[in-house]
Amino acid sequence: MSTPAAATAPVEAAEAPPVVAAPSTAQAPAGQTAAAPPAPLCDNCGASVPGKYCGNCGQRLDPPVHSLGHFLTVAFEDVTHADTRLWRTLRALLFRPGFLTHEFLAGRRARYLPPVRLYLVLSVVFFLCSSLSHSQAELIQVSTSDDDLTKPARIVPLKQGSSLAVSPAQPGESKEQQAERECGMTYYNGPWAATLKPAMERACLKIRADNARSLVAAFQHNLPRTMFLFLPLLAAIMMLSYWRPRHYYVEHLLLLLHNHACVFVVLPLAWGLSALVPRAAGGVNLAVFLYLVWYMYRSMRSVYGQGKGLTIAKLTALSFFYFVFGMLMFVLNFAYSALTLD
Repeated sequence: MSTPAAATAPVEAAEAPPVVAAPSTAQAPAGQTAAAPPAPLCDNCGASVPGKYCGNCGQRLDPPVHSLGHFLTVAFEDVTHADTRLWRTLRALLFRPGFLTHEFLAGRRARYLPPVRLYLVLSVVFFLCSSLSHSQAELIQVSTSDDDLTKPARIVPLKQGSSLAVSPAQPGESKEQQAERECGMTYYNGPWAATLKPAMERACLKIRADNARSLVAAFQHNLPRTMFLFLPLLAAIMMLSYWRPRHYYVEHLLLLLHNHACVFVVLPLAWGLSALVPRAAGGVNLAVFLYLVWYMYRSMRSVYGQGKGLTIAKLTALSFFYFVFGMLMFVLNFAYSALTLD
């Protein structure tokens, strides 16, 4: 049987769908945006700053100050709400004894001011307030005459025109000659006497020349430096008293830094309150003393976690060494201030 022609004839191809041209490589793919502008550079270290703060040095990305209004706006923001660490730190420092030390040792440090910076800033404020509120200096004067040893010591205010003479002037003797004679009576027979005795005589003449005002100024100027020797000595005593369980030396030093920073805040506040209400000065001083004793006790319990009796015993021992080292630092500061007078 023959096959029909329609079956043997080639089948007509169906109409092909339209060919869609591939996108040209020269055109940008769908969804791609224009290149982002480069991040600004830090004015302090030159690093790229994608956010508000430099990840390299920590400086905030701010435009240059062009006007007084802009400067005051930035300053007001810094003080009030831009950096809340200051207020958070002061609140914890005053009302939560040992909390800042505990947080620092636990590694939670970004929310609070660093201990050393906090101590330095508050110490500057404290000694400034101290110099302004206690500007009237006094000197204890003791007679050195062999025939007047029964004369009691007297406190001499260092006022303009006051005299630091310890014996009556001889006939025809000027004030300068009297000062040279009395300063020449300086007695010292200890170590390095050949060097220290002439230095003591020179210091005596300088002190007599301005009624010890330069000595008082030098003493106050050297007090912050003296504290840098005072606190490490106390930290060493605390390390011996907290030997078991053992604590690192830095732990004790941090606690003392925070506790003294609290003192630097509380005392100026007490001075201000006493100045405003003079009749309440005695009660204010007693309340401050009791609060600081309790503060030290509570901070030791918070950081070291020991019992009440043991903490009180160690606080008593620490108070004794505090007094001894305090007197030692006072004498060293006085001697250094006198011997280094210009």
